[in-house]
Amino acid sequence: MKIVFLDAKTVGDVPNLNDLENLGKVTFHQTTSPAQTEERIKDADIIITNKVVIDKELIEKSTRLKLICVAATGMNNIDLEAAEKAGISVKNVAGYASSSVAQSTFALILYLMQDIGYYDNYVKSGEYSKSVIFTNLARPFREIHGKRFGIIGLGSIGRQVAKIAEAFGAEVVYHSTSGRNTDQPYLLLDLDELLETSDIVSIHAPLNENTEGLIGYEQMELMKESAILVNTGRGGIVIEADLARAIDEELIAGAALDVFEKEPIKPDNPLLKVQNKKRLVLVPHITWSSVEARMELLEGVKENIEEFLEVR
Repeated sequence: MKIVFLDAKTVGDVPNLNDLENLGKVTFHQTTSPAQTEERIKDADIIITNKVVIDKELIEKSTRLKLICVAATGMNNIDLEAAEKAGISVKNVAGYASSSVAQSTFALILYLMQDIGYYDNYVKSGEYSKSVIFTNLARPFREIHGKRFGIIGLGSIGRQVAKIAEAFGAEVVYHSTSGRNTDQPYLLLDLDELLETSDIVSIHAPLNENTEGLIGYEQMELMKESAILVNTGRGGIVIEADLARAIDEELIAGAALDVFEKEPIKPDNPLLKVQNKKRLVLVPHITWSSVEARMELLEGVKENIEEFLEVR
């Protein structure tokens, strides 16, 4: 069985990566460009891809292909209709990064709220040694305790975030973007009320017709001036130009983003031109990627291949 991993660099050098070699002859490519994809998959029985696009034309040309394993949850890079028509199975891995994203969400929130970098530099620069008092109150911070914590999208990640927010002593409320997730132990609000009343708004929704462009300038106008917005869901849910404007106009206290409409972020993205930089935290789609989460992802890919081989 010939297995080709098209973009192994997206999972990094995790300890269980080579376990895939127990399933067949595996070829690892660190990255694969669109121009390289056809040649690399033409003789493959199974391909593994995180972000490499497998479209209808590629599927129709890959006569040996039997299984596409997506090393991710989202499968929008695969033409599922064409795969089904060709009799090719497509398997993803769901739920592997809930703890990683939840932990990282609070890392972003705390970084934004407490400005630890400033205080770390204050001590290491020698300024603290010159102080006439024992502390420094130049950058006041507030507690999560007692605040309203609004979650947009209460799936597995959103529920994990909710538990941590409760542990901090926050009041958790949520908005269901599908309108169907209504049986949860938290107060369900419409979007406007959640934005108007929450001190922290954290997005954990998928990108679809209900969520694309969900948070724009008009919605940020509803938020408290003291509120912060966090998006570790999907780029495209927050309108980036509107967020840049809101940050520079001090419409909200701050924002933290792990996901962007185009990834890697484009050099002309308005978020990179924000003047109020201390109010904005940007990280390169990393919240999913703890070592444990990446190992679990690879284990999920391996299990998908094993299950496929068993039923053949």
